[in-house]
Amino acid sequence: MTPSSAIPIFHTTAGSFPSGQPILHIRQADRTPKRVFVLGVYASAVHARWKHPDGRTRITAIAVASEPEIFWRGEGADQIIAGIRPPDGTGSLEPAGTSLNGPSGRALDERILSPLGLTRADTWLCDLVPHSCMNPSQEAALLREGLPIPDWPRVPRILADDLRRAEIHAEIEESEANVLITLGDHPLRWFASLFGSHSRLSDYGDTAATYGQIHRLSIGSRSILLLPLAHPRQIARLGAHSEKWATLHAAWQPTVPDTPLCTSPPPFPALVAELTNE
Repeated sequence: MTPSSAIPIFHTTAGSFPSGQPILHIRQADRTPKRVFVLGVYASAVHARWKHPDGRTRITAIAVASEPEIFWRGEGADQIIAGIRPPDGTGSLEPAGTSLNGPSGRALDERILSPLGLTRADTWLCDLVPHSCMNPSQEAALLREGLPIPDWPRVPRILADDLRRAEIHAEIEESEANVLITLGDHPLRWFASLFGSHSRLSDYGDTAATYGQIHRLSIGSRSILLLPLAHPRQIARLGAHSEKWATLHAAWQPTVPDTPLCTSPPPFPALVAELTNE
């Protein structure tokens, strides 16, 4: 699989939310070279509480707009929600709990990038599916309340086809990153495994001695480092999660500077610095 300048870009929108807002494709805005490339699953969204015209809560939290940036941290959620008017007769929107907007972005910064000595300025962000998807619980809530279900894409069975994998490959090339961080099983299964990685995080080990280790991976003609980690929802214990991965990651964070690698004796920062020309 090779990247190509002829690869078509996704359309600007992928449908619309029940609130009437367009579902946008969210991509990395800063296209300057980066040290690391982070690959997630699918884009999140701005969440709001949907109130009935009679004042009762119809849905405690539902996606109403695309996140302003990839791995958004929740800034400005109240202002975004205040500017949305749902379809006539369906009620109004109020801010959802503060923990419901941007938690994965905050977890990425605080529990992955910061322990590695990285910031957003060092990082190229990407998702297998670059737009919000409707999950079964959201669909059930809309059906229960008799609210409109527009052309909001459901979570696809195939998270990345050949075309999407080629687009991600092209982004990695454009980023010039020498380290690929995958978040959870899906980026391994639907992208990295096509280049020889394992397809599940647990295949790299699920003990304190094996979690968070660096592996080498060849993508096209380039040899890069692969750092497979648990998804931010797991490591920050957001909703349904695996306590095993949350515990392993919590134990990994403070030991990153001293963790020996499975592929090289120097500690993590030294090897990353070597391969990123720092």
